[in-house]
Amino acid sequence: MRIAITRLKGKEGDDQARCARRGHDCYAVSPLTGEMNSDQIEAFIQDVRDKKFDCIFFTSALPAQKIGPLLHDLPLPRVIAIGPQTAKALREYGIFCEVLYEFYSRAFVPFLGEWIVDKKIGIPRSDVPNVKLMQGIRDAGGVPFEFQIYSLIPTYEPLDLESAEGIMFTSALSFKSAIWKRREDLVLIAIGEITAEAMEEAGLIPDVVGDGSLEGTLSELNLFLLMNPGG
Repeated sequence: MRIAITRLKGKEGDDQARCARRGHDCYAVSPLTGEMNSDQIEAFIQDVRDKKFDCIFFTSALPAQKIGPLLHDLPLPRVIAIGPQTAKALREYGIFCEVLYEFYSRAFVPFLGEWIVDKKIGIPRSDVPNVKLMQGIRDAGGVPFEFQIYSLIPTYEPLDLESAEGIMFTSALSFKSAIWKRREDLVLIAIGEITAEAMEEAGLIPDVVGDGSLEGTLSELNLFLLMNPGG
């Protein structure tokens, strides 16, 4: 299947190879672009230098890619990555990190357990609010410090789906920001349950819902195609 995958402009990474390993072709479509905030990046790096954090939590690969080169020669606290792609981005710069067992930030507090009490957590992320994560850390006794190092801005460009047989939305915001023409023959794919909820709220039921990862979603897609060989 040829799949259009929503990605920030220029951030499709190794999607093509990962899809090919599961028998699919893909290309990126970009309902959003990322604009970096140099002041927030500098403030975060300075706080790392000043050893203000007991832990750093990377909630996506983009902050890891942007900040990794600035961290590799600094003494670091405990570092947590949300998934293998984020961890890979950090490890490319020699940064040791632990990896969450789920692809959702809600797994962060349970992962740390009682250790989180009175710990200061530095979180470089986008400007899209994650109230549940921040409140969850506070409720568990931790102290979150959020750095909005980049903004997600709609491109307002219609998605090119002419050659696509399926479209995979990789976040709720990418779905909400997308301008696209719906087709009856287009397989609708949500990378995870939060994205699926956004689609359902808009009156679209995804054909496939993944586990939050590209690989897991492609596995669910293959199962869907096996069970629906004609459509």
